[in-house]
Amino acid sequence: MNNFSKKNKICAVIPFYNESKFINEIIKETLNYVDFIIAINDGSTDDSISKIPKEDNVFLISNSDNHGKGFALNQGFKESILYKSDITVTIDADFQHDPKLIPELVSAIDTYDIVIGNRLKNIQLMPVQRIVSNKLTSFFLSIKTGQKLLDTQCGFRAYRTKFLMSILPSKNGFEAESQILVNAARKNYKIGFVEIPTIYGAENSKMKSLQAISGFIKVMLS
Repeated sequence: MNNFSKKNKICAVIPFYNESKFINEIIKETLNYVDFIIAINDGSTDDSISKIPKEDNVFLISNSDNHGKGFALNQGFKESILYKSDITVTIDADFQHDPKLIPELVSAIDTYDIVIGNRLKNIQLMPVQRIVSNKLTSFFLSIKTGQKLLDTQCGFRAYRTKFLMSILPSKNGFEAESQILVNAARKNYKIGFVEIPTIYGAENSKMKSLQAISGFIKVMLS
């Protein structure tokens, strides 16, 4: 249960696919800073599900097939809306984001409608291809949205839940997170950023470059 902002009911949405190594720890850590968690198993073929902590405030959605991160996020967002949360936090299941920073994202919601972690102040640990793709997508999305967007590929975010239904993505892949920002900008929602560290370790990226590029181009042309 979070102890830093009793006035807000905070939900964390955690999509995962084959994350048996990290899923138990990421959920347990995240529970220290939120009121409840919606974990979405997007067709995992390993034993990830068996690692989900048996807690009353952890809710599991399990898909039999892998549909993509955008699809899983949509499921989690709709559940967060249904449970009447005030703030919805998204965090990746592979420990690229530190749950201890959730309070910083949530605090910034007082000023913004969407808050995103910005990793680009310290990129020494980020793979070169990620740096290039992130800077390019952020540049083009800044032009498209008319807002200065610093790190559009970061999935560590906080949203005002009441706005989620109006910005839900229709894309099923990783490009859904870019589409959300385009949808938000069209609604004139305020998008802000909080600096977070770059964390890369033993995780295996699920992002396929060609699919990600194709999806991003579709978002840009929409």
